[in-house]
Amino acid sequence: MDNSNELATEKVGSLLWKFSIPAIIGMLVNALYSVVDRIFIGRGVPDPLALSGVAITFPITNVIMAFGMLVGIGGAAVVSIKLGENKKEDAEKILGNAFVLVVIMSIVVSIIGLIFLEPILVLLGASPDTMPYAKQFGFIILLGVILQNLGFGMNPFIRSEGNALMAMVTMLIGAILNFILNPLFIFGLHMGVVGSALATIISQAVCSIWVLLYFLRGKSVLKLRRKNMKLQMKIVKEILEIGMSPFAMQMAAGLITVTFNKSLKKYGGDLAIGAFSLINSINMLIMMPIFGLNQGAQPIIGYNYGAKSYKRVKLALKYAAIIATLMSVVGFVIVQLFSVQIISIFNNTDKELIDLGSRGIRIFLIMLPLIGSQVVFTNYFQAVGKAKISIFLSLLRQIIVLFPLILLMPHFFKLDGIWMAGPASDFIAFIITIIIIVSEIKSMNKHELSLERINENVI
Repeated sequence: MDNSNELATEKVGSLLWKFSIPAIIGMLVNALYSVVDRIFIGRGVPDPLALSGVAITFPITNVIMAFGMLVGIGGAAVVSIKLGENKKEDAEKILGNAFVLVVIMSIVVSIIGLIFLEPILVLLGASPDTMPYAKQFGFIILLGVILQNLGFGMNPFIRSEGNALMAMVTMLIGAILNFILNPLFIFGLHMGVVGSALATIISQAVCSIWVLLYFLRGKSVLKLRRKNMKLQMKIVKEILEIGMSPFAMQMAAGLITVTFNKSLKKYGGDLAIGAFSLINSINMLIMMPIFGLNQGAQPIIGYNYGAKSYKRVKLALKYAAIIATLMSVVGFVIVQLFSVQIISIFNNTDKELIDLGSRGIRIFLIMLPLIGSQVVFTNYFQAVGKAKISIFLSLLRQIIVLFPLILLMPHFFKLDGIWMAGPASDFIAFIITIIIIVSEIKSMNKHELSLERINENVI
């Protein structure tokens, strides 16, 4: 059954919930990978610096995910538009090209990372005390890049063809397996951070197999066919142009993490790096439902934009922005009221770590209520293929504003200045994004009016 037809006919509100709830669950599950890793490492490895060592490798994970998102989200957005234009054969060509791109990019990232692992970790801020943990964790993660990215990079295509439930199940399988394997390897087999890394890779490998079987033998609308695996420059360009926005966001997140770690090491020591890793985990746990909402909205917006159904596009954008704001507000309230309890979940014995983390998270996420809609509006431009605007808005919050603030504010406010850089950047990015999206909606209204006049003349 072709699930893409309902994108044009079903009520937008119902459609958004139908697509978003599985995506939200899936993204929450995805966030639990890192949260579960940190909980079991924090409680299963006696040295609190193990958390800091693993935190040093996060930019490596960002780079791995960035390439998966470059192809996966970029390709899925193009597929949604093609399905909206009723071009199924073109959509299958995009799927085949995306698969090849994921494989090639994963192999390249893995080889380069393994060859230069130690100098990369030094560059990322590893100290003699944290290097052993960082090296153990990073080595295994880099060995399994292709196992991670096949599932992560191809899963968005399942959602783009209208099967949000299957996309959610894919992520659930990996997360449940990760939750089982982590304590088994860390507490049962006493493998420390190595066990946590292995649990992650094995879980994601199972996801990858599941996704490939879906497109090869499952009841998918689009099929993964050998004839479509020959790279075509036009298709590759389309995928990369739209995927560049989430790619840039992930790469920016990696760069910002490096900058944060270096400042944190200077003003708070290795333990502050560990505290930031916990804050980052909670931040991602809050943001993942919003990303899931975006994934649910993306095929609705992309399909209807391709079909020139601008009223449905605006409705989907409006509903998504309202829901994302509500999610952000709930996250804000929880963080401000229960910061100590949240940090204690990861480690309830090290008072210095708890104090650093609880104060940091309250300051760092103080502008959380504004972030939800900003992320939704940025996703809109990605969904309709306006890559340059989407990239700019992504980099605005992650790099253009935040990067100089991280370098500047600690000179005046020390460690608190590092925490304050985040909300200051969020506020500035929110204002600029609102200005751009208002202009875009006015432009869409003009196109809609022109279409109505053309239809009236035809009648």
